[in-house]
Amino acid sequence: MSDSVDTSKQSIKTYLPAYQKDEWQAHASALDMSQSEFVRTMVQAGRKGFEPDREEPTSADSDPRGNALENRVLELLSADTYSWDELLEAISDDIESRLEETLEELQAENRIRYSGREGGYTTMGEADGN
Repeated sequence: MSDSVDTSKQSIKTYLPAYQKDEWQAHASALDMSQSEFVRTMVQAGRKGFEPDREEPTSADSDPRGNALENRVLELLSADTYSWDELLEAISDDIESRLEETLEELQAENRIRYSGREGGYTTMGEADGN
């Protein structure tokens, strides 16, 4: 990375429904992250599919390598002993609801659809032959 990259912090403001802010706060808390860190990490993760790979500047409170799972496992194990099943349940407590919500959003955006003929969920491009 070039030494000329400005890594000073800047603020950004956005508006979202109260229920979504509550969900983000809960998710950030579950990951032991600040709201800013959570939003920054999620935005960066989402951007990966939209631009060529490039080295991103890091900050002391970010998780640029995606070690949130590793950090969560270490946090849990530092407080108690878990069996495999208990650990799996602790780190994936809301994955089903998150998956359902994501599938609903993708369907509402007409990016995917459920097709019994296709054997399940499929992208609109694949289902339409595009």
